[in-house]
Amino acid sequence: MFEELIAYLEKTDPVWAALLATTFTWFVTAAGASFVFFFKAMNRTVLDGMLGFTGGVMVAASYWSLLSPAIEMSKGEGFEKVMPAAIGFLLGALFLFALDKTLPHLHINFKETEGMKSPWQRTTLLVLAITLHNIPEGLAVGVLFGGVAAGIPEASIAGAVTLAIGIGIQNFPEGIAVSMPLRRMGMSRRKSFMYGQSSALVEPIAGVLGAIAVTFFTPILPYALAFAAGAMIFVVVEEVIPETQQDKNTDIATLGFIGGFIVMMSLDVALG
Repeated sequence: MFEELIAYLEKTDPVWAALLATTFTWFVTAAGASFVFFFKAMNRTVLDGMLGFTGGVMVAASYWSLLSPAIEMSKGEGFEKVMPAAIGFLLGALFLFALDKTLPHLHINFKETEGMKSPWQRTTLLVLAITLHNIPEGLAVGVLFGGVAAGIPEASIAGAVTLAIGIGIQNFPEGIAVSMPLRRMGMSRRKSFMYGQSSALVEPIAGVLGAIAVTFFTPILPYALAFAAGAMIFVVVEEVIPETQQDKNTDIATLGFIGGFIVMMSLDVALG
């Protein structure tokens, strides 16, 4: 089945392929958000473990799917070879840092809002926090598909699909992590689901933009891959890990992180 999917996407326009892949990652988020229809609440220990798993997947994807290919496709030796990846990584982190400081949002386990002051409701701010989280994920998938279209040997359809699968896996607990707190705030099940799944709608948009950008500007691919990696690592360190440390489930969250890292590493090596 995996081989058939790769064969189909190899014959598909890269922008369309990026849209399909990131639509899949959105769908998995929606599947996770749908848990709100079946459960009244999510055990805090389980949720922290799932968030830790999410962080592990993102860190592994940042290296195996993004940074490593970015370094491999860069020319030169020594510092010259690693420089595009280093610059892109820094710019990606700074991009998320700028959004974090300007866009109003609220992390799941925190009471104080971040970014510019806003009269928006806590529910809206919570969804915006996860939306920030999803921008680099969609961008990463799109950039890889764009690299394939540009004929870069280090970029492959299998690698792009593997990354989409990994991001989809970690999007499942992410959907739960958004919809359940909204339900606890008193929002209806239907609205909690709608807000939960909408947080990932930015992924297809970012994916298409990433594919288009790399298709037209091939030399930026190493920078673009590292940019997505830097943005993802920023999210993990600034948001995901701190959220798992608010209760007494740090060991569970850490083991979840290790498990997520192993799963994504294994997927990338076995399939990518």
